[in-house]
Amino acid sequence: MDSFVAGVDIGGTGTKFGIVDNLGNVLLSDTMSTKGHADINAYINELHDKLMILIDKVGGVGRIKGIGVGAPNGNVYTGTIEYAPNLPWRGIIPLTKLMQDKFKLPVRLTNDANAAAVGEMTYGAAKGMKDFILITLGTGVGSGIVANGELIYGHDGMAGELGHTIIIPDGRIHPGTLKKGSLESYASATGVVISALEILNNTDKPSSLRNIPIDKIDSKAVFEAATAGDEVAKEVFEYTGRILGISLANFVMFSSPEAIILFGGLTKAGDLILKPTREHMEANLIEVFQNKIKILVSHLKESDAAILGASALMWE
Repeated sequence: MDSFVAGVDIGGTGTKFGIVDNLGNVLLSDTMSTKGHADINAYINELHDKLMILIDKVGGVGRIKGIGVGAPNGNVYTGTIEYAPNLPWRGIIPLTKLMQDKFKLPVRLTNDANAAAVGEMTYGAAKGMKDFILITLGTGVGSGIVANGELIYGHDGMAGELGHTIIIPDGRIHPGTLKKGSLESYASATGVVISALEILNNTDKPSSLRNIPIDKIDSKAVFEAATAGDEVAKEVFEYTGRILGISLANFVMFSSPEAIILFGGLTKAGDLILKPTREHMEANLIEVFQNKIKILVSHLKESDAAILGASALMWE
């Protein structure tokens, strides 16, 4: 009888989860809110109720090998989420233990971007690659670094936090970490909104964004304005691409990857962000690295990639 695994992707805003077969097909999936649960136990109770509906549809817990989980600051060694700045739960959360007690199934946890990197390596644009970096551009900026065919976890399981590298000294303060000038403060969906508000406040340039209430401006609104030719919105993406491109140049010179794969909501902006990103990456690379590194956009469905990656933890 076939067995399946469950994959859970815990994001800063929402959680995606699904049932995956051994060929990498997401058979069933659903979503729920992350930020709507201030209490971790209430969150796990809802996740249990919703995921069990899917598990029952494929024949019950007897058919499930286990649950793989990707989460911000998820530690593969300890099974804990540690000081995640974009999640509603503070401190160290023993997620693996809490879930195993609730589901009565084996659970493996890793960083959400590491999970997405595993999914990309197994099923996506990085198939066959031994050296690549995955960058997730969503509510935050995550990363998974693969070198010599293996994920880099570091001595404590927390390696690969490229979103928190400082790219502009004494720059924007990150509300979650209280550090100044991190990549995540600029190249995330949140960062795009802040950039848009800064430019609107600091110039008198006409913009359709001025017709939207400030609290209603999101990255989608900035993208739609830029697509329609709005100069301020286009400037936002040019600026975001410059910051991201400089950062990618640093990352290339660290591990010399075959490719950098971009994943997540901001990639939907296409050349608005990709063109300045490529230009500024190449401009900041020393000659030995120039024109060697591919920047690719993940072709996995956003809703599936992290579920697939998390689930792959259980096939290992």
